[in-house]
Amino acid sequence: MSSLDFTEAFTERTPRIVKAAKLHRTAVRRKEGRFIVEGSNSVEAAVATGSATDVFITAEAAKRFADIVVAAGHMQVFVHPITTGAARSLADTATAPGIFAVCRPVLWRVGEALGRSPRLVTVAVGTNDPGNAGTLVRVSDALGADAVIFAGDTVDPQSSKAVRASAGSVFHVPVARSRDVGEVLRLLKGRGLQLMATAADGEVDLGTANELLARPTAWLFGNEAHGLGPELMELADHRVAIPIKGSAESLNLATAASICLWESSK
Repeated sequence: MSSLDFTEAFTERTPRIVKAAKLHRTAVRRKEGRFIVEGSNSVEAAVATGSATDVFITAEAAKRFADIVVAAGHMQVFVHPITTGAARSLADTATAPGIFAVCRPVLWRVGEALGRSPRLVTVAVGTNDPGNAGTLVRVSDALGADAVIFAGDTVDPQSSKAVRASAGSVFHVPVARSRDVGEVLRLLKGRGLQLMATAADGEVDLGTANELLARPTAWLFGNEAHGLGPELMELADHRVAIPIKGSAESLNLATAASICLWESSK
């Protein structure tokens, strides 16, 4: 803490800040091979796992998150003092948290993320909401999934909103992304995983599927608006219905995924 000199803090016009702020754009993240995260949970996880290269922090945040500053020093991460104006330019939220990190990519190749004998895998097909994407990663991490695969045309799981919604879990559980849904399914089957998909008219009731769920499973979750679609439903080994006791017509993606993964984790 004492080594941080806020009398020469980076401002929103400092080239390094301008460059980091551009990482909110997908094309820039791809070109630079870096992404930006904000908030104490994400920054702490990025530092702890060796993914962070630089931390940017305001004077106020440096007091609140002194342990992260110390950890960054131990991990040989550059820590840069910034002004509140610089924090606003780096933030992807209405209220800037005052602490940010630029990170190396953390996405895996699908085959590497799956490992040799996965037991539980989350597969998000066509997910386009970053909040849902991050929540899927967070829930998968919490419930012991071996990997999270984003398949097809999906949101970037390394976007600031997705990472924030994951609460740092994107740094803890293997996350992969592939546009080739067919190849993803082939790899899943090749690892001995059964493919399970949720459907209102599914032939399997989730409440009585314990024996089935004891097998290595990959849960397929579809796009928020259109679901998985008939072709993918046909490719699933089992279509599972989540019993709804009340009057709700359906469940949103993150909630349905949480219920299914919880049942599998048991």
